[in-house]
Amino acid sequence: MSTSSMIVKKPVVAAAPRAGRPEIADTVAEIIADVRANGDAAVRRWSEKFDSWSPDSYRLGPAEIAAVLASVPETVLDDLRFVQRQVRGFAQAQRDSLTDFEVETLPGVYLGQRNIPIGAVGAYVPGGRYPLTASAHMTVVTAKVAGVERVAATTPPDRGGPPPISVAAMHLAGADEIYVLGGVQAVAALALGTKTVAAVEMLAGPGNAYVAEAKRQLFGEVGIDLFAGPTEVLIVADDTADPFTVATDLLSQAEHGPDSPAVLITTSAEVARRTIEYVEELLPGLPTGEVAGRAWRDHGEVVVVPDLTAAYELADDYASEHVQILTDRPRLALDRMRNYGALFLGDKTCVAYGDKVIGTNHVLPTLGAARYTGGLWVGKYLKTVTYQEIQDVRSSAELGEICGRASRLENFEGHARSGDVRTARFGSARLDWTEHSFGRA
Repeated sequence: MSTSSMIVKKPVVAAAPRAGRPEIADTVAEIIADVRANGDAAVRRWSEKFDSWSPDSYRLGPAEIAAVLASVPETVLDDLRFVQRQVRGFAQAQRDSLTDFEVETLPGVYLGQRNIPIGAVGAYVPGGRYPLTASAHMTVVTAKVAGVERVAATTPPDRGGPPPISVAAMHLAGADEIYVLGGVQAVAALALGTKTVAAVEMLAGPGNAYVAEAKRQLFGEVGIDLFAGPTEVLIVADDTADPFTVATDLLSQAEHGPDSPAVLITTSAEVARRTIEYVEELLPGLPTGEVAGRAWRDHGEVVVVPDLTAAYELADDYASEHVQILTDRPRLALDRMRNYGALFLGDKTCVAYGDKVIGTNHVLPTLGAARYTGGLWVGKYLKTVTYQEIQDVRSSAELGEICGRASRLENFEGHARSGDVRTARFGSARLDWTEHSFGRA
């Protein structure tokens, strides 16, 4: 942080990445081990314990799905379809930007790339206090656009039954299987497979600390989208920003949970002061004010910096999940910043749009992971693989000679002999390398 920066408000509890709690890790390990050993019986036991939920089948059949959809108002279904069109359109644009190709690097030497969809994905759609219906759009729609053949989506029960809007969202998104099953037991069943739940190859979607820990422990046996932490928001503002809007947008993300960091970096002491005042005014009337207030008290920060250059540098240090730019020239941030999960430019957009309606994916890196990765996107569901073929004997012979020398430098005699065999079989005719861009300089 610049020595000329001024902290107007700092968190009561530092907003640094939190280490996993041992009791969570131990509980998750116990459940995973039980599901691994006992399959469906373990899934049922833990579902009964945590959710008091034990139907004949956790998977919904077509008639049950139809009944759930019939209970959802048509205006709600129309809104779900609208949002999913936005997500599908953006994901399709991403998919179209990923190309397969083949190049001839030397005479008769063909190298290629293919983007192959993962075969089966498990999509977790959270429930409980905040049923994140939008997670169905982000995980299921994007997977289907990528070409994933089987998407098994799951969500916890709500008041002793399937949560209608979440089930509707998963169905409209194109889920091939829908389960009403939550928590570690759901994630473990999808990752490991049971007699009634076929195993998947990748897990996607946010969840509570137990779900996140389960994904961490299962990573390697299956792929995952991200290691997710608490939702984060950071706003960069200059003196043109409206403090009421800034305060509203900070609280819109603080309500996610009591450990959600909400940070303002501004060049204006007046914007900083008025934002803090507005936050205190808005909290009592916010239905989620108790949660948002704890997040603001324990993880809220306001920092005044001398100029926007310092603001962008400090914002990059935070590497926040969501970064809003409320300045007179917001697009400058595209050139000035590099560490963020998603960027929201100008006062006409906000993080809530990204979370719910605009079409970009809201499964994003947290806890500083934006320094090295982006969020969930269509490419996460694709395996970029390569292939090679040599059709010209001269190329094989020449590469064999070089392979032999390079391998023996590393004491890999077996590798060297693989090259030697081809040099001996296909002769020593020299090539004109200059015609090919991947050949010798």
